[in-house]
Parts: sequence; C-alpha cells; structure tokens
Amino acid sequence: MTITPSIRFRPAEAADAVAIREIVHAAYAKWVPVIGREPLPMRADYDEAVAEHPFDLAIEDKRIVGLIETVAHDDHLWIENVCVAPDAQGRGIGRLLLERAEAKAREAGRNELRLLTNGAFEANVSLYKRQGYTVDREEPFMNGTTVYMNKRIAG
Repeated sequence: MTITPSIRFRPAEAADAVAIREIVHAAYAKWVPVIGREPLPMRADYDEAVAEHPFDLAIEDKRIVGLIETVAHDDHLWIENVCVAPDAQGRGIGRLLLERAEAKAREAGRNELRLLTNGAFEANVSLYKRQGYTVDREEPFMNGTTVYMNKRIAG
C-alpha cells in the first residue's frame, strides 16, 4: 500500500458540495449492482450536509480525492460518510481519513467512534475491522443488512 505524501486535508466549504457529490457518486457506484439500488450516500443532499456537518477533505494536487463527514454526539463521534475517489483507492487514503476522525474525536473529548455500513460492502467492513472497529449489531434494512460498528480510542 502506497500512501501519497502529497495528501493534505482541509475543511469543506459550501462551494465543495458539487465535488463532494461527484466523488460520493463515483465511489459508491460499484455497489449499485451488488445491492440493486443506490446506496443512501448517493441520495444525500450535499449542499445541506456541508452546511450542517463538518467534512474533512483529502486533497492531492488541488483535487479532492477523499472525504470524511462526521457528527459529534455527547458520547461519541459519528462517521456519517467516508469515501475515496475510485482512481485514488488502495493507497491508504481511507485509513488516513479514519485516523483524522480519531484525532477529531480525541480533540472533542470523545473516546468512541461509530459508523454504519451495508453488510454487502464486504471490503468496507474488512477495512473497518483492520482499523480496529468491531461490530455492535446487524439489522435488516431494505432487503439487506446494516452493520453498526464502533471503535474505542484512548483519550
């Protein structure tokens, strides 16, 4: 796995919503044939999401190559969405984004991260497990299974 040293991070601004939507659609498109529908992140209103939640953008050569959207709750940091542009996948950018969420959780005084994913997205479930996430529970959802995961971190 090659991590590009030229990756930088910055917070999203309202003007980034179009690029965020494009990356999300490109990153999740491979799952449409697997689950027979668009994954929910493909249906989100990113103008609204950027206005309401913090997004950290992974930038390479002035281009957004990945993102993580988080929401602080009283007792944990929720990861609403994490994705990497298809042409930038497999280089450790997803791991860097997850590490960024851990740092944000610590800064906010939270010692747990939570997220959910579709059980059919086996590569994603495996990535999260490799990064220390464990499965909390699984629930049926839209003819599939939602996998709820969490990771405890030191403060």
